[in-house]
Amino acid sequence: MRKYVFLILLVITALRISPREVYPVPKLPFNPLRYYCYQVQDTIRIDGKLDDKDWQYDSNLPDWLQVPWTADFVDIEGELKPLPDQRTRVKMLWDQNGLYIGAELEEKHIWAKLTERDAIVFYDNDFEIFIDPNGDTHNYYELEINALGTLWDLFITAPYYRAREWPALYSWDARNIRYAIDIDGTINDPKDIDTKWTLEMLIPWSDIKDQAHTDVPPKVFDCWRINFSRVQWQTDIIDGKYVKKEGVPESNWVWSPQGLIAMHYPERWGIVQFLNRPGAKYDLAPGVVMDPSWILPAKEYLYQLFYKQKQYWFDHQKYAKTLEELQAEPFTWPNWDTRDCKVTIETTSQSFIITLHLNNKSKGMHINETGLTWTDK
Repeated sequence: MRKYVFLILLVITALRISPREVYPVPKLPFNPLRYYCYQVQDTIRIDGKLDDKDWQYDSNLPDWLQVPWTADFVDIEGELKPLPDQRTRVKMLWDQNGLYIGAELEEKHIWAKLTERDAIVFYDNDFEIFIDPNGDTHNYYELEINALGTLWDLFITAPYYRAREWPALYSWDARNIRYAIDIDGTINDPKDIDTKWTLEMLIPWSDIKDQAHTDVPPKVFDCWRINFSRVQWQTDIIDGKYVKKEGVPESNWVWSPQGLIAMHYPERWGIVQFLNRPGAKYDLAPGVVMDPSWILPAKEYLYQLFYKQKQYWFDHQKYAKTLEELQAEPFTWPNWDTRDCKVTIETTSQSFIITLHLNNKSKGMHINETGLTWTDK
């Protein structure tokens, strides 16, 4: 009898010390930042200086029609962590050629080591761009660049954490991309204090249209999911060189906070809307309404069910078939009549599809086990 009691105690002890596998879930409310991206009027010289007319303040236009800076970058976890100690911000423009990005990164010590294209650039301090044209969280683009101008460009078929296989295609190249960097200071010279480095980039539509699964170039009022990240390492100065501090993780500063240390949650990226360039005949009032399909709270509700379904799999090695099993509430939203909302969950041993109908006449909105979302046509 004692032997059986001892074995039971061993099992209980093992269960207690075995950590529960937890699916990583964003810890912030869903609130992606928004940016109005205006059309270019004049020629943009890609020289890294951001001194072209279109980037500058235009005294002939009201403030709400100026080409704006994004909000200053914050920690990737948002308000859960302190603000960065150096400023990062971005401007965007577009025309029939492509998407223009101007980035300004304050930096007291500008350094970079990697020089070969498609090196893992975030091992240096870097600036990163993420673009999901149709917003379904799959088939998106990532570009990383350091202060030397070394570029790593990737096409990613599915977010890393959700894919059964490695989803990044290193062979993809932004073949026609143009970019330049301007250094306000000295690079790789620890003897002085630097000010900033700026990036100016044109991402041609021709480089991304094949897998965009939406109109490219975008139409006026179209919305894309885009985010930016800055990786920042702490360094020591040893023998006149910058050396990363051992055992100290990098900081991740972003435009639109993710709510967890993971950029590959495209559903958390910012929303960029493409608009006519301001001019004499411009006829758009301030506060233009974003495309509802991008801000509809129903889509965020589906993602919350997705996270719960992933956790259910960790706990039970199968997917739940009902909201009750997921311990999830029906969809509600203030001032909306949601009495006719209907959620259905279809499962197999390895997959699921969750469908939400807002009412009896609405098109179905869907999400599957990879996080892919779509709406019935």
